[in-house]
Amino acid sequence: MVAGTDYRRNRERMIRDQLVARGITDEHVLRAMWEVPRHLFVEEALQAQSYEDHAVPIGHGQTISHPYTVARMTSLLHVEPGMKILEIGTGSGYQAAILERLGAMVYTVERIKPLFVAARKRLLFMHCYNIHCKLDDGTTGWPELAPFDRIIVTAGGPEIPLPLVRQLADPGCMVLPVGEEKRKQRMVRVCKADGRVTSKDCGSAAFVDLVGTHGW
Repeated sequence: MVAGTDYRRNRERMIRDQLVARGITDEHVLRAMWEVPRHLFVEEALQAQSYEDHAVPIGHGQTISHPYTVARMTSLLHVEPGMKILEIGTGSGYQAAILERLGAMVYTVERIKPLFVAARKRLLFMHCYNIHCKLDDGTTGWPELAPFDRIIVTAGGPEIPLPLVRQLADPGCMVLPVGEEKRKQRMVRVCKADGRVTSKDCGSAAFVDLVGTHGW
């Protein structure tokens, strides 16, 4: 376990050097990143490096994303309290915890059973009662609970999954990495308004593979 003083110092460094210094200005996102204990979402042996500027492995070829990546995607979502959010790729549960801390009701889908079990147990232990987990192919979404005000996909696929576009509320937006090359994508923000769907390129990204019916 990371000592309390080290945790606080590492957390301060993460906020100052990785987020604010790179242009993250949303005070709500910064506060959520400060309040959610990132080190509790990785194995104990890796907790000392959990606040560093890189992804941390969580097993099964998956990672907990860089702090900046989490903050960047969250900022692009423009989350407001009370929103209903679908997350594709629960992973460690960290991103879902950040979204819940912003006041959202989160529905998160994970396809790898050991990660699903571990994340659900961890989130319950941390009293994250507004996060609902499902073991399934995330590329098909969670249709019985649609529509969602926001959708976030934390893995990169070759295209924007059409089922997720259909499950997006109007108005609503989705943030996801998309690219024809694995581990090399562009961050895309998809918006739906008045029946029209538009997309915006928000820069480069590098994520683990989005595997499923509408992924790799």
